[in-house]
Amino acid sequence: MRLYDTQSRELKELKPLDGQQYKIYCCGPTVYGPAHIGNFRTFVLQDVLRRALELAGTPTRHVRNLTDVDDKTIRESQAAGKSLSEFTSEWTRKFHSDCEALDCLPPHAEPSAVAHIPQQVQMIEELIEKGHAYAAEDGSVYFRISSFPEYGALSHLASRDLELGKTQSSRTQNSDEYDKDSVADFVLWKSRREEDGENYWQSPWGEGRPGWHLECSAMIREEFGSEFDLHSGGEDLVFPHHENEIAQSRCACGGDFAAHWFHITHLLVEGKKMAKSQGNFYVLQDILEKGYSAAEVRYVLIGAHYRKQLNFSFDSLNAAREALLKLAKAEQALAERVQEQCGELPELTYQALCEEENLGLFQNAWEGLHEDLNTQRAIGTVFGALKRAQNEADARAQWQGLHKMLHALGIELPSLEVGEIEVPQEIKEIGEQRWQARQNKDWAESDRLRDVLAQKGWVSKDGKENYELVPLD
Repeated sequence: MRLYDTQSRELKELKPLDGQQYKIYCCGPTVYGPAHIGNFRTFVLQDVLRRALELAGTPTRHVRNLTDVDDKTIRESQAAGKSLSEFTSEWTRKFHSDCEALDCLPPHAEPSAVAHIPQQVQMIEELIEKGHAYAAEDGSVYFRISSFPEYGALSHLASRDLELGKTQSSRTQNSDEYDKDSVADFVLWKSRREEDGENYWQSPWGEGRPGWHLECSAMIREEFGSEFDLHSGGEDLVFPHHENEIAQSRCACGGDFAAHWFHITHLLVEGKKMAKSQGNFYVLQDILEKGYSAAEVRYVLIGAHYRKQLNFSFDSLNAAREALLKLAKAEQALAERVQEQCGELPELTYQALCEEENLGLFQNAWEGLHEDLNTQRAIGTVFGALKRAQNEADARAQWQGLHKMLHALGIELPSLEVGEIEVPQEIKEIGEQRWQARQNKDWAESDRLRDVLAQKGWVSKDGKENYELVPLD
């Protein structure tokens, strides 16, 4: 399997450094609210990468952290009148629920920042001892960027850009939330401030808490040591977060840190940058309440190549519904042919899928997935093979090949067993009015009628050519 590396800007083969297990670290959520669909594009594509590696016979160790102490979590927990632990635990449970709904495999380990504060203090002490960090008069500790000449190698910032950034910003940067083009000595330990409330810990420099960038470095060191295979996150983390991680970790621990960097491009929503002010900011629950399934959301999120911008829209969700139904019908037809030929369906265990090498006509889709995780090519090739697969002599190979691809992509097929539902005349009329409003692109009226349906306990599942009225769960 080959994958683009952000630092080298080349496709590189993915092989475990130790020859045994491929170690993956993913920057996880900051648990101060629900993760939005842009966050989940990153988490879902990381999930596909792991699935593809494992199905190809490469064992993985997948670590994804939880940021449960930073400026946002402290600020929002206090606004909610809750302790930091109680507040972040609630949002962690919500994140896990959304991940499960989207069929993301749970990580092998999920360390939290708060649970690793002693390790962070130790790392700061080592950085100070080696001359890479210094304590300020107020008890905060900062990393000295000038002590690490390779700073900027991941994001490919020229030295003149770094110098320009330093002159345009303060010499030291104490906030967890600052402009992405701000370059300055960054905070490792933040001295206790009034706005932190009771959220502080003891350290050799006084009461305070760790800076956001340091948290991942300490957790990675605890899980993987000084070197591991792959580090991943959204494209917004390249600079300064991942750049800072490299500096901290290599200066404190030695080693090469991450051998490979995998970053996922942000999405647009209805052609615009997602923002609450635009009215296009969605979390998973928002989409589910509009009558779509988590499987349809996942299908859209993997529908474009991870290095290309994805336009998430309700039209794309409608198309996903039709595509998943087509896949389900094709799978059912193949399964019936396998039963005719073999008498019964073979057991589809995870181990059997890993060992299955004959993917039939779906081999090209498998190869597409393994060439820079090209999910768009893989999905397109699956559909290109479906019709021909029905006519192949060996139905079993086609059926198992399809299922290996479905598992690699994390695609859950809808049930084809649909009972007859009696729709009241009033609901039919509202549904038809809403459909006509959509055809006329009267989105305000369409949304109003959607809400009327919801109040009456119904939802309209829209396709390209028609719609279906079904009761709300």
